[in-house]
Amino acid sequence: MKIFTCCSCGHTLYFNNVQCNRCGHTLGFLPDRLTLAALDAAGNDTWQPSGGSGFYRQCANYSGAGVCNWMLPASDPEAFCIACRLNRTIPDLAVVDNRRLWQRLEAEKRRLVYSLLRLELPLKSKQQDEAYGLAFDFLADDPASAFIETRRVSTGHQAGLVTLNIAEADDAVRERMRQQMAEPYRTLLGHFRHESGHYYWDRLVRDSDWLNEYRELFGDERQDYSKTMQAYYQKGAPGDWQSRFVSTYASSHPWEDWAETWAHYLHIVDTLETARVFGLRVRPRTEESEELSADVDFSPYKCNDFEPLIEQWLPITYALNSLNQSMGQPNLYPFVLAPPALEKLSFVHRVVRKAGQT
Repeated sequence: MKIFTCCSCGHTLYFNNVQCNRCGHTLGFLPDRLTLAALDAAGNDTWQPSGGSGFYRQCANYSGAGVCNWMLPASDPEAFCIACRLNRTIPDLAVVDNRRLWQRLEAEKRRLVYSLLRLELPLKSKQQDEAYGLAFDFLADDPASAFIETRRVSTGHQAGLVTLNIAEADDAVRERMRQQMAEPYRTLLGHFRHESGHYYWDRLVRDSDWLNEYRELFGDERQDYSKTMQAYYQKGAPGDWQSRFVSTYASSHPWEDWAETWAHYLHIVDTLETARVFGLRVRPRTEESEELSADVDFSPYKCNDFEPLIEQWLPITYALNSLNQSMGQPNLYPFVLAPPALEKLSFVHRVVRKAGQT
């Protein structure tokens, strides 16, 4: 994620800010420019970037629901921004706490959409393209079915429709699930990135020239999904999973391996961009300092080769884990990337770069 500054006063801004704390300007994210801009009212519910050009309207979820800070061109006939128009179902706002959970869902979904736009991946809503578009259902468990596992909302993807259980936006619930599933890493953003991986497998791999290479690396996705998932939940991951996969869940089925690897790739490029814009450099005072050194002096989102990404990534994660341990916290990055996992990440990178060039 980039650092944003107020184009009116130069104050540093956060991605989700709606007002500059220094000059008081209303803020809005402009997806066509990928920037967070200070805005001046231009009349008739339109806004103009301070000191800039172009006219915009606030997303209906900005001015109405207060869960979005994105804009759309004033000439756009849509009411919602490019991120919010992906929503098919939102939580019932009459239920206490659902607005708070929805705000968290939208914040992480916008981070996902930011990455997809930066990578120039195809992105249309199902309203625009029913067959190949993307949509989100944010659903809640029926209180009456809280103890009936088969009637609870499951997070997942099917034919471009991503369903997320809004309980995942509750930190306490998600942490309890993380412990029950014995997962070292479980985040709301991770869910969005994982499920988007399933969507883009359908869009970029399934009917493409990539399919044979995909099967060589990840396995044959035509094997029975239900049976392999049942076996995974009964027996767990194979003992040697770390030598082949990015996570235990990736070992359950080739589709899940792809989705976990895809999500991991998005973790890498976005975190490296953050490291770059903050000028983060790693120069350890050890005899092996070269192997543990990092200085991200390129745009991770625009890097044609995969090798520079991983060369910078590993030292940075080592430093981040060491800092966390110094604070008595668990590793921020609880993963080990074996050569087969790196080869799969490289494959994802090539698929993404190709898609962004077409």
